[in-house]
Amino acid sequence: MFSKKIPSVCDQILRQSKNYGQNIVKNSIHSTAVIHQSVPEGRTKCTLIPGDGVGPELVYSVQEVFKAANVPVDFEPFFFSEVNPTMSAPLETVADSIARNGICLKGVLSTPDYSHTGELQTLNMKLRKALDLYANVVHVKSLPGVKVRHSNVDCVIIREQTEGEYSALEHECVPGVVECLKIVTAEKSRRIAKFAFDYATKNNRKKVTAVHKANIMKLGDGLFLNSCKEMAKLYPKIQFEQMIVDNCTMQIVSNPHQFDVMVMPNLYGNIVDNLASGLVGGAGVVAGASWSPECVVFEPGARHTYSEAVGKNVANPTAMLLCSTKMLSHVNLQYYGDMIRNAVNRVLKAGKVRTKDRSLCLLNSSSIDISKGSSVSRFAGLSSSS
Repeated sequence: MFSKKIPSVCDQILRQSKNYGQNIVKNSIHSTAVIHQSVPEGRTKCTLIPGDGVGPELVYSVQEVFKAANVPVDFEPFFFSEVNPTMSAPLETVADSIARNGICLKGVLSTPDYSHTGELQTLNMKLRKALDLYANVVHVKSLPGVKVRHSNVDCVIIREQTEGEYSALEHECVPGVVECLKIVTAEKSRRIAKFAFDYATKNNRKKVTAVHKANIMKLGDGLFLNSCKEMAKLYPKIQFEQMIVDNCTMQIVSNPHQFDVMVMPNLYGNIVDNLASGLVGGAGVVAGASWSPECVVFEPGARHTYSEAVGKNVANPTAMLLCSTKMLSHVNLQYYGDMIRNAVNRVLKAGKVRTKDRSLCLLNSSSIDISKGSSVSRFAGLSSSS
């Protein structure tokens, strides 16, 4: 069940969003039995996966804001989790919904050491393969009012996420010896490189940096790097450079402004996007999306379930709200996306409602129970970002 309270950040956003009518929202119950209803004309249907940990609470905040702003989006919710696998919707059902709707808003899924069947592949891996969600895009951008070491950070991290080390191809050949296969193909390396250059072109970006470890992994990462080099020749207006991943991690924390669009294999992308998220405020403020040729899954850029905070009403909703604005822009509901995004920025800039992060020394404030419109509890959230 979702919490009945939402953070005061969301309440401020509701007020900033021109005081659209506030509606009392009943808690949503997610089950595997979903009745597919036709979408009223002029409305958009979006698959909804609340995720684990504080995910349901963050998703509830988005639903509240959408209802208050009269956003013409209807959610098709699913409980999808490895934490309670017997209650989880089947992978095929969820994948069919996303493929049919073309968009999904997704919370972070927990990844246990082994699935309940003993498989190494996680639900995230299975969903990516089922939908061919090959490109993960995390836009790391400074937010107004969030004081961090580097200001005006604005870079995009693009990660190939259907091969590489995250393929669950591991086995114990003899007791005490484990082999882990890293798969790199020219086809998928070229595809992610093309995605990065196309992204740079469409979004008026000037440079693409290929991040690799080809100096050591000469064949695997060498293939990835060569694919990026060949693709760069087709985009002469986009500057291209390469950087070894260990140097990249040092450079991005010391001088993040040198980066524009970055493209890299699976494992490196997972590390670099979390590292970069810390530069602008942490896991609670960075949005991301996973792209396939046919659909897009919008999810937090730095994946952390923050399970220890469940039910405490302390999780930061900013990343999930920004995910929702990207989703709205993607389906040509730019007006609503801009309205919510601008409201988030105004609240952050005003500095009157801030979440708590030990590195930012921010203030705390109170939460709002929408059904009563009254202040009910203390809110502190960016601590989830550590």
